[in-house]
Amino acid sequence: QVQLVESGGGLVQAGDSLRLSCAASGRTVSINTMAWFRQVAGKEREFVAGTNWYGAATWFGDSVKGRFTASKDNAKNTVYLQMNSLKSEDTAVYYCAASGFNRILLQDRGYPYWGQGTQVTVPS
Repeated sequence: QVQLVESGGGLVQAGDSLRLSCAASGRTVSINTMAWFRQVAGKEREFVAGTNWYGAATWFGDSVKGRFTASKDNAKNTVYLQMNSLKSEDTAVYYCAASGFNRILLQDRGYPYWGQGTQVTVPS
C-alpha cells in the first residue's frame, strides 16, 4: 500500500503563487507515476499535472500549461506542484495520486492511490 499526504493549500489572491506538496510513504518502490488532479463540487476530477517517478517526463492539463510546474524529490518521496498566476477558476480541492503504471494517465481511474486532498481558494 501507498499513503499520500498533501499539504500547502490555502486562500490566495488572483495572480499569487502557491506550492503544494505530496509526501508518499509505504510501498513507494511500487510507484512509477505521480499526478495531481483537482475537483470542484459537483464536477468530475480534472487532470492537472503528472510526472514519472523515476524519469523526467511531465504532462500538464491545458488549463494550467505555462502557469503550473511539477517537480519531485525522490530522496524525500515527495512531489510538488508549483502554481503561479493563480486564477479564480483554479479554486478546487487538489488531490495527489500515484500509480504503478509507467505512463502518465489523464484519467483518475488509472490511479489506485489517493491523498485526502487540500483546498485551494482563489477569490474572484
